[in-house]
Formats: sequence, C-alpha cells, structure tokens
Amino acid sequence: MDSFRQEKVQRFEEFVDRRLKPDLVQAIAERSDLRRNIENLQKNSVTSLRTMVNLGSEVYMQADVPDTRRIFVDVGLGFHVEFTWPEALNFISLREEKLTRQIEEYTQLIASIKSQIKLVCEGIRELLQLPAERSVRGPIF
Repeated sequence: MDSFRQEKVQRFEEFVDRRLKPDLVQAIAERSDLRRNIENLQKNSVTSLRTMVNLGSEVYMQADVPDTRRIFVDVGLGFHVEFTWPEALNFISLREEKLTRQIEEYTQLIASIKSQIKLVCEGIRELLQLPAERSVRGPIF
C-alpha cells in the first residue's frame, strides 16, 4: 500500500513539474505578450495594421488588419472568441488566475498525500516496533 501511494505522489509531482508548471509559464508569457500588444494598440490608438502571420513551420505571410478594435483570442481546445480590447484584457487576467489556482491545488494535494504516506509509514514503524529514523545532522565523519 505504501509503494502505491508513493507512486501516486510521484506521478502527481511529475504532472505538476512536467505539465502544469511549464503550461503556466507558457500561458503567462503568451497572455503577457497579448496583454502588452493590446495595451500598445490602445495607447497608440491603432485601428488598423499590417503584420506577418505564421502559417506554420515558420512560414510567414503578410496580412492587413483593417480593424484592430476587435480581436480573436485562443480560449483553448482550438476555439477562438472575438473580444473587444477590454474584454480580452479581462479574459487574460481570469485565465492567469485559474492556472495559478490549479497549480496551488495540485501542490496542496501532493502535500496531503505526502503527509498521509508519512503517517502510514510511522504507524507501520510503531507496529513493527522499529526504532525511529534518525536524521543525520552535522558532519558524518
């Protein structure tokens, strides 16, 4: 039972470290770029622009955007929603908060499982009447 829980904790930790944290970093970077671009458009009162669009595999094409006051934002699962600038900025903030909450929830779950494992191990140690593990302090030699 103990090894099952340790395996489960390890899988959660790997999920948090390999998936959620990089996703959070990437999402925050993308949202920050989007936020910065929207704020620049607002600040400079840009209503149209010419840009380069990545078609994939680093192949770019020039594009004219006749009206920048409404933008399409990737909301996940391949869906894009048309937003005004203020709506997009609000969505970005909400999305960042959600991702941060997910990281915190998984971190708390990991801590809870680790404490349960420690409790079970301590109970087994007491049942088997084994001496408590001593932590090494100071120099070993």
